[in-house]
Amino acid sequence: MIAFLKLLFRNRLAAAGALVLTAIVLVVLLTPVLPLQNPDATATADRFQKPFSQGHLLGTDHLGRDLLSRLLHGTRLSLAVGVAAALIAATIGSAIGIVAGYFGGRIDNVIMRGVDMLMAFPYILLALAIVAALGPGLMNALIAVAAVNVPFFARNIRGVTVGLAGREFIDAARLAGMGHSRIILTELLPNVLPVIIIAMSTTVGWMILETAGLSFLGLGSQPPQADLGSMLGEARSALISHPHTSVVPGLMIFLIVMSINLLGDGVRDALDPRLKSGALSRPRATTLVDRKGDIPERTDDLLAIQELETEFRVGRRTYRAVGGVTLSVRPGECLGVIGESGSGKSVTALSVMGLVASPPGVIAGGAVRFQGEDLVGAPYETLRQKRGDRVAYIFQDPLSTLHPLYRVGRQLAEAIQSHHRISDRQARDRAIGLLRDVRIPNPESRIDNYPHEMSGGMRQRVGIAMALANEPDVIIADEPTTALDVTVQAQILSLLQDLRRDRGLAIIFITHDFGVVGQLCDRLAVMYAGRIVEEGPTDDVLESPAHPYTARLIACVPELGGGRRELAAIPGLPPVVDDLPPGCAFAPRCDKAQAACRQGVIPLEGQDTRAVRCLYPETDLSGKEVAR
Repeated sequence: MIAFLKLLFRNRLAAAGALVLTAIVLVVLLTPVLPLQNPDATATADRFQKPFSQGHLLGTDHLGRDLLSRLLHGTRLSLAVGVAAALIAATIGSAIGIVAGYFGGRIDNVIMRGVDMLMAFPYILLALAIVAALGPGLMNALIAVAAVNVPFFARNIRGVTVGLAGREFIDAARLAGMGHSRIILTELLPNVLPVIIIAMSTTVGWMILETAGLSFLGLGSQPPQADLGSMLGEARSALISHPHTSVVPGLMIFLIVMSINLLGDGVRDALDPRLKSGALSRPRATTLVDRKGDIPERTDDLLAIQELETEFRVGRRTYRAVGGVTLSVRPGECLGVIGESGSGKSVTALSVMGLVASPPGVIAGGAVRFQGEDLVGAPYETLRQKRGDRVAYIFQDPLSTLHPLYRVGRQLAEAIQSHHRISDRQARDRAIGLLRDVRIPNPESRIDNYPHEMSGGMRQRVGIAMALANEPDVIIADEPTTALDVTVQAQILSLLQDLRRDRGLAIIFITHDFGVVGQLCDRLAVMYAGRIVEEGPTDDVLESPAHPYTARLIACVPELGGGRRELAAIPGLPPVVDDLPPGCAFAPRCDKAQAACRQGVIPLEGQDTRAVRCLYPETDLSGKEVAR
């Protein structure tokens, strides 16, 4: 609960709404014990007293009744009716939606066609019709408001339930012998409940407004009983001559509805698991930069990552995802980056073009130079011109990066036309040529396919084609073959090898697979806990790994044939990057670690083309085994 409140109050508007609403609720709860006048007592001699008159802080109405007393009692009544209507509508509507979405078929059709019939009427006219049939009165107004909002909840919850009803955990519950009622109550309802709460928090304000509207028309609260709508209705004849009688209830309605809506938006964000990292606002177009220390000097490399530090700042905690990484790549070269999940590979890649989401991501140090120009902190327009044009990305899952509603040809053409002014016809011809370059058969017909109409290998080829659309100088491939079968993976790697040779591309290839590294990469960098622990020519590193972590990773790769080597596993887990151990981060998992490994920063040292961050390496940098 405390974590939820902290996340909620990070949204300043939601916090303001919560404070205003809390103040109003506290005052109306205390209304019965406050020294207020009788809200229904008339005194025609004191009619239309102005605010701050003696004995009447907010003045009086047309019958001399105290406006402050009527306002607090009316607010109490309006809040109770609005919340009650929201609870009734949410309960009935959600039950209808869950039943329709879970059972589907004929039951779903019958229920939802009835809901559609209700939604075909304008809701205010339907509410008026219900009140006209039942008769004026606050309880009847409550029933009417709840009834017209039932279809809203039913349709929303039904849509969520349909997506859940076909999931594996529902099938597993059926196979376990659970009945329909138990599945709905124990499996579906807990998953749907956050959506119900969000819908209630964002609609209760409108229900209060709708109830006030019916009372304003004389169909809700009846004299002498006061609610905010009836107070407005009674004051409309004196709007010009005595405006305070209308302003007082009108301002209270405004405060209640606005505070509830602002709080509802905050509740929606706080309950959304995708935003629990603290990113309650829209991410910036570029990663936030807060560099400390000196900026490294430029180099002659095509792309140079220099002492890069990238952090995620969530509340008081700082996750150092990248802790001083230095890498470089030259034209026509392929650099492999390998390591366990969570070692910082993808964050390093995204930091190159300022694509780490901010908040909570921050580049805290170092530089990223493309052809000598520092991209860290560069203006958005500079980065936008280079993204996809000079530096392109191939992501792991093309189904999530390709737009599901656009044909692949349109997406390829958009990638080209965002950087070059060419006609639609030229862009289409260029897109067909790209599909042909990445060896997609029948590109003239495939260009009009949607992503879901293609296999995983085809979609990955489209992703590669999009990266090649503007003939970039550098391609950053973030595990582009992980989800593919072995034969398709081999084809993709062969394609990248040919493109690198023919076009002189520089490639940074992020992977978990040493087989891919050995086939494609010229040099290899091994990452652990946000740092490079070993780098050098691929063959040298694979044949004689120096860092114990590299050796353990290679030992985890199964060998075909032989069958005599025990398949190794690295004990323990990678460290949490907001609380890294002193010294070598791998020391708690290393069987060679000594006391010196846990004291102070261990530098990345080497000679010629090889370097290692270790005090007691497996081999020296010439490849000779070090005596234990």
